[in-house]
Amino acid sequence: MSNITKAPTPAAGGRAGIKKELPERFKAYKHIWVFVEQERGQVHPVSWELMGAGRKLADKLKVDLAAVVIGPEAETTRNAALESFCYGADLTYLVTENVLSEYRNESYTKALTDLVNTYKPEILLLGATTLGRDLAGSVATTLLTGLTADCTELDVDADGSLAATRPTFGGSLLCTIYTLNYRPQMATVRPRVMPMPERVARDAARIIIHPLRLLEEDIVTKVLSFVPDRDSAKSNLAYADVVVAGGLGLGSPESFQLVRQLAAVLGAEYGCSRPLVQKGWVTSDRQIGQTGKTIRPKLYIAAGISGAIQHRVGVEGADLIVAINTDKNAPIFDFAHIGVVNDAMHLLPALTAAFRARLSPHSRDRIAS
Repeated sequence: MSNITKAPTPAAGGRAGIKKELPERFKAYKHIWVFVEQERGQVHPVSWELMGAGRKLADKLKVDLAAVVIGPEAETTRNAALESFCYGADLTYLVTENVLSEYRNESYTKALTDLVNTYKPEILLLGATTLGRDLAGSVATTLLTGLTADCTELDVDADGSLAATRPTFGGSLLCTIYTLNYRPQMATVRPRVMPMPERVARDAARIIIHPLRLLEEDIVTKVLSFVPDRDSAKSNLAYADVVVAGGLGLGSPESFQLVRQLAAVLGAEYGCSRPLVQKGWVTSDRQIGQTGKTIRPKLYIAAGISGAIQHRVGVEGADLIVAINTDKNAPIFDFAHIGVVNDAMHLLPALTAAFRARLSPHSRDRIAS
């Protein structure tokens, strides 16, 4: 049915033969931590997605879920700490210093490693964003522990071992990785891989304020100015409710306009598979898949996309996947909810005309509800 091959997860007895006794200095490490990423006062949504995943792990292990909030002495930092309780945190570790007003690897690495060495978490999760990847690698190196990057699934064994699953071998396999004899066990997860948990209003519980004791003159890197990205043409694929995408089956860059036209009628974002970016037909910010964007739309229409594993891992969180392909044996039909064996060159214009006739500008939002 599927071309995914998952490396088998060893049974507890199977791992016992290769697992050494956890060093004594690591036996005190407990609880699940999630780093709450914020830049310029805005919390990245992946942090709340990870809180949902972390809550499940913490409940399974019967330990606390803690949020880690690092930032300047500002109301936005305190608000992020308070908001973490609404997404399931049992407690929050808070580090607020003026030297943390801008993200710099040196200052944030010191803050997070100080917290880990002081309070000893068993598992530490970060978003696989530009900031999160930079910080996670630095912290793991400083702490001399393992880090599994770009995970698509997280689970725990009864003994507290984190089972972190990620694509490997060019995306042809899903491999489950363990960090057996080191703590904390670290993993990063890309935005939109995990579902967003429901926000539930809750009062703040425990907030532990940790002093950093770091002076500005101790930091080599200086932020001279900030220039925001004002490119309005950049896509918002990761958080779109409706996405229409095209692949090599469309045959030419001119034919890709059919995808854009349908997306425009639906009020949707448009995207593509990796080969179209490699050919220069579409810009890289529109790429969907393992090396592009991960999406979780309510509706995903894929036209002329074969559905290799690299693409699948980026779209399988969609509520409804509609696949159009001339090849009835295309892998995308293994995981699509609705499959149409047809030429996208003929079907896309027909769909566009049908939706244009039925949807007024005021009714387009209803397709995402």
